[in-house]
Amino acid sequence: MKLLNHTTKYLSLLLLPLITIWAIAFYYAMLEEIYDSLDDGLENHKILLTKRANEDPSILNNTDLNKHVYTFKPISENQYRAFKDSYRDTLMYMYNENDFEPVRIFESKLKHDHGFYKVKIITSMIEEDDLISDMFTYLISLYFILLISILLLNNILLKKIWKPFYYSISQLKNFKIEKENKIITKPSSIDEFQLLNDTITKLIKKSSDSYIEQKHFIENASHELQTPLAISINKLELFLEKHRLDEDQTKSLASVLDNLNRLTRLNKSLLLLSKIENKEFLDEENIDFLNLTKKITEDFEDLLNHRNMSIIIDHKSTPSIKMNKDLATILLTNFMKNAIIHGNTNQQINIKLNHNTWSISNTGITEALRKEDLFTRFKKVSYSEKSSGLGLAINIAIASKYDLEVSYNFKNTHVFYIHF
Repeated sequence: MKLLNHTTKYLSLLLLPLITIWAIAFYYAMLEEIYDSLDDGLENHKILLTKRANEDPSILNNTDLNKHVYTFKPISENQYRAFKDSYRDTLMYMYNENDFEPVRIFESKLKHDHGFYKVKIITSMIEEDDLISDMFTYLISLYFILLISILLLNNILLKKIWKPFYYSISQLKNFKIEKENKIITKPSSIDEFQLLNDTITKLIKKSSDSYIEQKHFIENASHELQTPLAISINKLELFLEKHRLDEDQTKSLASVLDNLNRLTRLNKSLLLLSKIENKEFLDEENIDFLNLTKKITEDFEDLLNHRNMSIIIDHKSTPSIKMNKDLATILLTNFMKNAIIHGNTNQQINIKLNHNTWSISNTGITEALRKEDLFTRFKKVSYSEKSSGLGLAINIAIASKYDLEVSYNFKNTHVFYIHF
């Protein structure tokens, strides 16, 4: 949900109780005004009746509310002195409505000549149920009008105000540090947006500089290591060829060569791992994993024959995913090499493919491997001195880059899965 719509949602939820509270307060305030106006009118009517009684005393004989809206009732002087004005609401039959309707009655006292009277005056008043019904209709209409107005305001005015923010977000979404592209922000008169733009620019520059420095350091360190390692290996090999050594000396030099070769492989693996994590493999294409599996199997043919092993490929469908071809080759090669080296001789390796899974299984040790260590760097599947302990860690890095899932299971055979 977008920020503007998120704000509108809470605003609409807040408006409903606010309008309800306002409606209740307005209703009672309006009733108070209506009653005050009616009471003023009734008091004014009493004054008019008093003046009229002085002109026409016969009106003091009216005692029937069905004929007039007022009545007079003679009372004693003591009652007159104790009497207090009062207002009350009641129902009276209205001929025009053919129903009982609410009226307001004002009871007061009046003195004329030497007589004392209780005067009762009535007036029609508004029906509260009709008032509530009308107010409810108007308030619901007001709520939806306000809501529509807010939505229009958000989509027209606020959307324009927030345009620099969304532009910066779109720039961040398309930014890839490995491509070394720059983010271009639009200047804004709003301080918060301008602060955001300045912060983004500084952060991207700092991250890009760190990335470039790290990339150059890794490449230079790898290159600087590779050269003396290659020279050392070549000199040792020439030394072995030109000098006759006894068995112990030959074994010692062979051990040194093995370690140097292992260090060379380790250097290359670490460089590859760093390049993967730095997302330097940008070229991508749709990879047919069946064809790629067959091709890699052919590359391992000599090693398979040497160990008297075979690879059986069972496929129901051909999984395909867009990724870098070199990384896809490394991913499958590491799994297949792992299965050949650590599998039992004179056995077969099974590879199965369907539309969302690639798996490889092989026999080996008769117990499951530790899953928590299996894909960790420098944790070896076996105790082979030639293993760098980075093959499966490289596979995890490749899988993470393309949102693939790599897993392991053991049921009589060791099975590794790639879930697309």
